[in-house]
Amino acid sequence: MQAIINGETHLFAPSSTLATLVEALALDVRKVAIEQNLTIIPRSLYGQTPIADGDRIEIVQFIGGG
Repeated sequence: MQAIINGETHLFAPSSTLATLVEALALDVRKVAIEQNLTIIPRSLYGQTPIADGDRIEIVQFIGGG
């Protein structure tokens, strides 16, 4: 199955969730926001939100500076 993440096509296992995606991309779950098919998903639901074939996912990573 495939999904588009930040404009690029990626392949996924059928049981993938947003939490497994964040882990696979080695991102800090506390520093990202995820939009799936134009809906912002609360961080508390990443583990129970499946990735479906054809999903469009945007991930924004917060970076501090100073």
